Amino acid sequence: MNNLLHNISQCTICSKHLQLGPRPVVSAHPNSKIVIIGQAPGTKVHNSGIPWDDASGKQLRKWLNVTDEDFYDETKFAIIPMGFCYPGKGKTGDLPPRPECAPQWHESLFNLMPNLKLIILIGMYAQKYYLKESAKKTLTETVANYTEYLPKYFVLPHPSPRNRFWLTKNPWFEAEIVPALKNKVAEIIS
Repeated sequence: MNNLLHNISQCTICSKHLQLGPRPVVSAHPNSKIVIIGQAPGTKVHNSGIPWDDASGKQLRKWLNVTDEDFYDETKFAIIPMGFCYPGKGKTGDLPPRPECAPQWHESLFNLMPNLKLIILIGMYAQKYYLKESAKKTLTETVANYTEYLPKYFVLPHPSPRNRFWLTKNPWFEAEIVPALKNKVAEIIS
């Protein structure tokens, strides 16, 4: 695992496409029990090098009902985004995660984590990549039907503050799905 993480830290596969240059942000351990697959680091995480070190991460930890200490304990949580580096700014926000990372690195990482119990897929990029044809037409439909993907996957919207409108429009998510997520996570990491 250490060799693989070192190789990832040196990756320059898509450097010509990265506005701020490569800085892969990923964490994993052979004993990781839960993998969190989000989109890609934002500028704050690019600068700190700490995954989910932003407002989205605070919200995600609330949904998971875990402390920072638990969240950053690699024996509990591996953090493997779809794109390991900040993809840059687009017209309406950050660009999509670079498509090179997941096919290049994900399987190798998963092969070194035999104790995995759950993969949390955050947002459409992760859900489309992993669920393929079983993903619904919209993220809302996929999340509403989260039980179809258990026990392997738990699907979530992005916890970004920009998703406040989605959360307000879909109160069932925080009323029904977040408690199920909290229970599942507690069961695995306790």
